[in-house]
Amino acid sequence: MKSNPPGPKARKVIARDSKVVSPSLTRAYELVVDHAKGCYVWDIDGNKYLDMAAFVAVASIGNSNPVVQRAVEKQVKKLTHPAFSDFYSELPVRFSEELLALMPPKLRNGRVFLSNSGTESVEAAYKLVKWNKRRKWVAAFNGSFHGRTMGSLSLTHSKKVHRDGFGPFLPAIHLPYAYCYRCPLGLKYPDCGMACIDVIEKKLKEKPISGLFVEPIQGEGGYIVPPKEFHKELRRICDEQDIIMVDDEVQAGYYRTGTFLAMQGFGVTPDIVSMSKPLGGGFPMGATIAPKELMDWPPGAHANTMGGNLIACAAGIASIKYARTHKLGQNAKKQGAYLLKLLKNLQERHELIGDVRGKGLMASIELVKKAKKPAKEERDKVLKECLREGLILLPCGESSIRFSPPLTITRKELDIAIPILDSALSKLTDKK
Repeated sequence: MKSNPPGPKARKVIARDSKVVSPSLTRAYELVVDHAKGCYVWDIDGNKYLDMAAFVAVASIGNSNPVVQRAVEKQVKKLTHPAFSDFYSELPVRFSEELLALMPPKLRNGRVFLSNSGTESVEAAYKLVKWNKRRKWVAAFNGSFHGRTMGSLSLTHSKKVHRDGFGPFLPAIHLPYAYCYRCPLGLKYPDCGMACIDVIEKKLKEKPISGLFVEPIQGEGGYIVPPKEFHKELRRICDEQDIIMVDDEVQAGYYRTGTFLAMQGFGVTPDIVSMSKPLGGGFPMGATIAPKELMDWPPGAHANTMGGNLIACAAGIASIKYARTHKLGQNAKKQGAYLLKLLKNLQERHELIGDVRGKGLMASIELVKKAKKPAKEERDKVLKECLREGLILLPCGESSIRFSPPLTITRKELDIAIPILDSALSKLTDKK
C-alpha cells in the first residue's frame, strides 16, 4: 500500500463523482479502481489489493483475462452492434449454443433470450411465466434480490431502501426463505429451513400463481445456503400446483458453487433460468433460458435493442471456453472448502462472527452482537479496515461479509486474505 485509501488522486475523482453521478449508487467504501489483473486490483493512487469480490461476482475468470481480451480485440475490428432483434447474426447464435450445452438435459434443447443485465434476464422470465400461465400473481422470497426494474423489483425483498417510494408493485407474494441464522421460530439449521416448506406450500395455494422465483443461494440477502432438500421440496410444490419454477442464477451461477448452475448442486432442474454477471466475461450480458414449449411467444412479445451485442458475445464465448478448459468449477469446490475451513477457524477466535456459511466460492460470515443482533456498524468498519490493509471485500445482508473471489483464486491467495481479515477483526475488538 503506497497510501491510505482514498489517496490524493482518488479524493479528486470522488469529489467530481459527487457532482455529476446519481447518489443512488451504493459504495461500501472509497475505492477508485484504475486497473486489475487476475485476482489483484490497483487503485488510481497505485495501491494494490487482493480481490475477494470479483467486482460483485462478475470477474469469475479473473480480471483482464487475456483470452477474453484477444476475443474482444478481434471482434471490435469487425462489428460491435448487429441489432440482433431486427437482423440475424452468427455470434449470438454460437454463444446461445455454447450456453445451452452447459444446461441440464431438460433445458439443453431450449431457447435463449439475450439481454444486458441480471434484472433484464429476470424481467424476461417474469413476462414469460405470465405469458404461459396468464395468472395474476407471482411469488418470491423474503431476502431475495432479483433486480431493480419494476417487474424484478416487485420480486426483490432484501432491503427496505430498494422498494421505498416505488410502489405500487406488480402482484407478488413473498415467502420465508429456507434458513435464517436468527430464525424467528428459534429453530436451528437445517430444521429452520425445512419448517418453512409447510408455510410456503399453504401460501402458494392462496393465490393464482404463475411462477415461483428463487435464488439457489440468496445473494444480497446474506449468502444464505438452504438445506439440501429445500429446493427439491420447492420443485415438488411447483409440479403439484402447476407453477413455473424460475431459477435466478445471476450471482450463484457460472461454476461459483462448483456446478455450472448452483441449482444443479441441489439436484434440481428448474423450468426457466436467468443468468448474468460473469456471463459476458466482464461485458454486459444477460440470458434467460427456457424449454421451447415455454419460450413460444410470438415476434414482438419481447425484444430489446442491445441484446446479442457482438463484443459481449465474443467475450462470453471465450469466457465459457476458458472456464471449462481450466476446470474452474473444480477449483471453486476445492478452494471453497478450504475457504470455509479458514473462516470457521476464524470464528473460533472472534465472538463477533456469529455464523459461517457457503458453498464453493460463495461464502459469508455474519457479524453479530449479543443476543444475535446484527452488527452492521462493526461489519462496515471491518470492510474499511480490510481495504486499508489491501483486501477487497463486500457486504451483503444486514451484517454479513461476502466472499466471491475470481474462480481462479489459489490457496496461496486465500492464505493472504484471511490473516488480513483476522487483523481487522482484532483491531475492532482491541478498540472496544
